[in-house]
Amino acid sequence: MPAEDYKVQWAGQQAVIATPIEIDVVNAGEIRQALRSAASLGAAVLVIDMSGTTFCDSAGVGAIIAAYRQAAATGTQLRLVAPTVLRILTLTGIHQLIPIYPTLEAALTETPAAEASPRGPGGTPASADPADPAAPADT
Repeated sequence: MPAEDYKVQWAGQQAVIATPIEIDVVNAGEIRQALRSAASLGAAVLVIDMSGTTFCDSAGVGAIIAAYRQAAATGTQLRLVAPTVLRILTLTGIHQLIPIYPTLEAALTETPAAEASPRGPGGTPASADPADPAAPADT
């Protein structure tokens, strides 16, 4: 499916783009292009809805990372809905960059399934609490 076939749905200031049932090396380039384009639309929040996705390989993970970088550059907060492919996203550490939600409704109302590290606007790391010994030190 060409990148322009991935439609963005709007819910207020939040944009939602759904991914196909499988994301692999065959379609990852198109998905990467569609996600990066969606991240450039100026939405406050972009939700990548992977609720219908049952398979995602490393090429798909790369497409998500490209979208994350584009969203960070434009100040857009990125969120994932990924109940079925949660395992690969947590194994690859995506959950540390992007909050992952069990449902689209949860992503739109902000209730994460897999806890992401604290992030500020645009997905940038939030300031660490100097009183917290477990908090990462600023460099």
